[in-house]
Amino acid sequence: MGKRADRRARRARPCLDAGHDDSGNACILAVAAQQDEGLRMKPNFLKPEHRGATMNSFLQKTALGVSLALSMGSYASAADQALIDAAKKEGSLVWYTTYIVNSFVVPVTRAFEKKYGIRVEYTRSNGADLTLRIDNESAAGRMASDVFDCANCLSLYKSGYAEPFVPDTAAAYPAGYADPHKLWVSPTASFMTLAYNKLEVKPDEAPKTFEALLDPKWKGKMGWTTSLNVTGAPGFIGVALASMGEQKGMEYLRKLATQKIVNVPASQRVVLDQTISGERPLALMVFNHHVQQSKSKGAPVEWVHFQPVIGTLTYMSITKGGPHPNAAKLFLDYMMSEEGQKVIASTGQIPNHPKVPPADPALRPDTGGFKAHMVTMDELSAHLGGWIKIYKELFQK
Repeated sequence: MGKRADRRARRARPCLDAGHDDSGNACILAVAAQQDEGLRMKPNFLKPEHRGATMNSFLQKTALGVSLALSMGSYASAADQALIDAAKKEGSLVWYTTYIVNSFVVPVTRAFEKKYGIRVEYTRSNGADLTLRIDNESAAGRMASDVFDCANCLSLYKSGYAEPFVPDTAAAYPAGYADPHKLWVSPTASFMTLAYNKLEVKPDEAPKTFEALLDPKWKGKMGWTTSLNVTGAPGFIGVALASMGEQKGMEYLRKLATQKIVNVPASQRVVLDQTISGERPLALMVFNHHVQQSKSKGAPVEWVHFQPVIGTLTYMSITKGGPHPNAAKLFLDYMMSEEGQKVIASTGQIPNHPKVPPADPALRPDTGGFKAHMVTMDELSAHLGGWIKIYKELFQK
């Protein structure tokens, strides 16, 4: 990638929606997550139970967090010297990402570059655009990326675009954070829940269960994103069906449709901001770490331990045929290492390493005392299309 392309990549516009964009994810745990075979293996965390600040202020805090993470001492890297030497010889890597640029991609890449002296070029897009870009590059016979991440870009794996590789650092994780077929690892998690405006809703009145959303007083007062993925309404539908069973679940969803949930053609972050501004009192399917970020800036908002919270994983893979395969391997090794996970935690994202808690312990089930339902990649592959169909038929009339 030339200097001009590099500048374009580094100017990739930051996105306000959470864990990443509207590309969706696949999820996480309950307090005792069972382990299934193959792609059904579920992650298991260890145990339970306003905008006032400027962007510069936020970046300063993020930079401070990264500095603290890097100053905590040296870590033994699982990457062997031969891989490090080969990666340094390549000199750079290209990362196609769905993560937010300013708050996540920049501090993570700077930490990696400081450690290894290997330049990271990145392009940020949503899941659909990322998939299209890789599809087009494959058709042209020239892959430009070395690493990609996404939440429910299932077609990338079905099309064979992932090079099998799992770094040694992934061995520190419970089952479910690395693909048994070595196609992906998962460095971060996100959790989708309900948020409410504290000026309009009392804490004991905020709905905490599926059934509570059917109260007539919430009719027309809830909103969710129109994103057709697991972090939007389809994910909510899937978890409702899994929790109640097909028949009772569909009966429930038909009743919920009469509540006239507002479909917001924007990201989860926008849905949350509308609730913060008082446009409507309740926001469905928003990221809990977004709520915490807004709370820390004085916003009158809170999230509830909805039963269940919907957890999601972001998957990271090496692009098959990418120009810098060794640098890509080293990057995945770093992202899954305890050192890399501490940098991730310092950005406000939720790390998956069992020894690295999030900066805000309230955000993760094992440190925050709540349960989350996991939607596996296998479930997404089998059922996401059906969940989308239900959403369109019941909620987009």
